[in-house]
Amino acid sequence: MALRPTFELLEEAGGLHNFMNWPRAMLTDSGGFQMVSLLHLADITEEGVTFQSPVDGKLMLLTPEESIQIQTTITGPRIKEAMYRTLRWIHRCIAAHRRPHDQNLFGIVQGGLDPKLSYAIGGLAGGENKDSFWRVVAQCTAALPEDKPRYVMGVGYPLDIVVCSALGADMYDCVYPTRTTYFGTALIPERVLKLKHRAMADDTQPIDPTCPCMVCKNYIRTYIHCLVTKDAMGSQLLSCHNLYYMMRFPKGDVLEWVCNAMEVAGIDISSCCAPFPSCQENYSSDEIGTNRFDKVKIEI
Repeated sequence: MALRPTFELLEEAGGLHNFMNWPRAMLTDSGGFQMVSLLHLADITEEGVTFQSPVDGKLMLLTPEESIQIQTTITGPRIKEAMYRTLRWIHRCIAAHRRPHDQNLFGIVQGGLDPKLSYAIGGLAGGENKDSFWRVVAQCTAALPEDKPRYVMGVGYPLDIVVCSALGADMYDCVYPTRTTYFGTALIPERVLKLKHRAMADDTQPIDPTCPCMVCKNYIRTYIHCLVTKDAMGSQLLSCHNLYYMMRFPKGDVLEWVCNAMEVAGIDISSCCAPFPSCQENYSSDEIGTNRFDKVKIEI
């Protein structure tokens, strides 16, 4: 956003909330994820990070102060050296933060999976085993202050949200609910629904008969099947449904199979569970990482 539409334009518009006409809370990124994704183009020094702009190819320098200014406007030896530089930069970020009265500055716990080296809540959800993922979340939430929001970055699968919430996490962000619509996938309570499959061509049910979203109230599976194979409108409708589902499902009771999985993992969430009809767990392994919950163990 600093490059396009530019933070000067956002400042002129009165901030990102006015620019988007969105009156609720937002999370903005420091630029760290973009720098990691463009690492082959980046040069890290004490001053900041120089990297090639993905917009026009020009070299740009992002310092801790500029990162905070942008967000305020819009709302081994090498490992050891990088760690101490990060600690120095956090002091520069705090000093540059001009709106502590109405804007929170999140310090991300970033690291790896080895508990002897570091703990990570940022840096997870990148393909690691679920037991390693959940173990690190458990370690971090046990150590982080209970009176501060604990935000797990990159988490969007419903199962992970249930588990991380049971472990004490509060906030999440992920592109999964919208990105999965490119493949014609809808989220429903028992499983994911593949609207591109041939079986959907003659299915006259809504995506989820129990869902009151505008998509389920107005469109049937066969129509969306036709759209997702030919028209971008199909992905847009699925995005509306999936986002509604993601906002709705944490407010309901936890499904029985999730309670059973957590019990095997040694996490007691029985107070959240209600009697449910038995349902076969149908998430595919590429969506939840593993469907062998009997092998999951979390040891802190």
